Amino acid sequence: MPKQSAGILLYRMTDNQPQVFLVHPGGPFFRNKDEGAWSIPKGEYVDGEEALAAALREFEEETGQAISGKFIELQPIKQKSGKVVQAWAVEGDIDHDTIKSNLFEIEWPPRSGKKVSFPEIDRASWFTIDIAKQKIIPAQAGLIQELEGLIS
Repeated sequence: MPKQSAGILLYRMTDNQPQVFLVHPGGPFFRNKDEGAWSIPKGEYVDGEEALAAALREFEEETGQAISGKFIELQPIKQKSGKVVQAWAVEGDIDHDTIKSNLFEIEWPPRSGKKVSFPEIDRASWFTIDIAKQKIIPAQAGLIQELEGLIS
C-alpha cells in the first residue's frame, strides 16, 4: 500500500490575483534547494483516519496556526516516491512570517552518532500562481492548476 498524505492548499485573492501559501521543508537536505522544493502543508495519515482531519492537523503542526473555511476537495496526485497526496483548497489568510513548525530529529552529520533537531518547515511564503508552479514539488503543480481552474 503506497504511503498517503493529506494537505491544505491555502489561497487568497490580492488585487484580484490569486496567491497560494507554500512551505519550505526544514533540515539539512533542503537548505540550499528552492525551485521544485516547496510544498503545500501536508503530512501522512493512516488508514481509518479521516483525510481532511489529518490535513487540518498537519497544517496546524507545520505552521502553528489552525485554518477553517469552505474546503474544496482536489483530485489526488501521486508524487515521484509513489506517495498519494489528497488535498483540499480553502480561501484564507495567515501571516507567513509567524509560522511555528514542529521539530523532527535525525542523525546529523550522517554516521556521526549525533541527533539534531530541525523544524519540519523552515519558512513559508505567499506566491502568485505562476511563481508557485516553479517553486512547488513538480508533482504537486497539478493541485495549483486545478485550483486555478476552480477560481478563475
